Amino acid sequence: MKQIISIILTGLLFISVNSLKADVVSISGRQIFVNKSLYTIKGICYHPVPKGSDKVSFVNLKNDLSLMKEAGINTIRVYQPVNDKSVLDQIHEAGIKIIIGFGYNQDGKFDILSGTFADYITKYKDHPAILFWELGNEYNYHPEWFGGAIENWYRAMNDAAEKIHQIDPSHPAATAHGELPDAKALSLCPNIDVWGMNVYRWDNPGNIFSDWCKISNLPMYLAEAGADSYMSATMNGYEKGPNEKAQADATKNILNQIFMNQDICSGVTLFAFSDE
Repeated sequence: MKQIISIILTGLLFISVNSLKADVVSISGRQIFVNKSLYTIKGICYHPVPKGSDKVSFVNLKNDLSLMKEAGINTIRVYQPVNDKSVLDQIHEAGIKIIIGFGYNQDGKFDILSGTFADYITKYKDHPAILFWELGNEYNYHPEWFGGAIENWYRAMNDAAEKIHQIDPSHPAATAHGELPDAKALSLCPNIDVWGMNVYRWDNPGNIFSDWCKISNLPMYLAEAGADSYMSATMNGYEKGPNEKAQADATKNILNQIFMNQDICSGVTLFAFSDE
């Protein structure tokens, strides 16, 4: 009898684990939907590298996720693929989604240059933690990485986005662009579904939202935004030196601007949870 119960429980566990299905993430107009429900990114950039190390470590993940949930965070943005199902499982169990970033040249480790990013997507595309796939991080500032011609990056990114669409129709292809993309970027990258933008304009994203409306009908979000916790001078009632009050007030101003423009902006991943 005990053997039978054990077999039944094992079977139920197998069914439970394997019945997890990827959410369908889609875009309509300027907005992002998860299983047909509007999704607003309330996120944080997450690259946890311990002091004295140059490698990502998820040893504090449980505590980090607890703090994120307390802060109302629903999305994590990472700069390199997380090749550990148990980490993705914990993120999913916390009710948080993840934006997986791919670099161009990472010595063949799930990167765009080697094409191995496609292997990662094939492996994890059905994981329910995935929100979307993101190509590059403000590479438009570095044409020297692409033979001095940024067009080479845009074409590589567009080809990678097309590959993503072929492998995984359930998750969009995005990029994280430095500031507002120009006409060249948009014309050479028609396969990008969501444009993330790294925007640092003191404590106010300003006219980034209205400017985006003039050039595109696609969804956008702020892939990086925020303020540091150090005042270089005493001003506006804030003392020089480490000043978390100034940081908090600046971040609040940025978030207010974002959430006042939700018809255009799909949210933000603040920079950053840890200082690496």
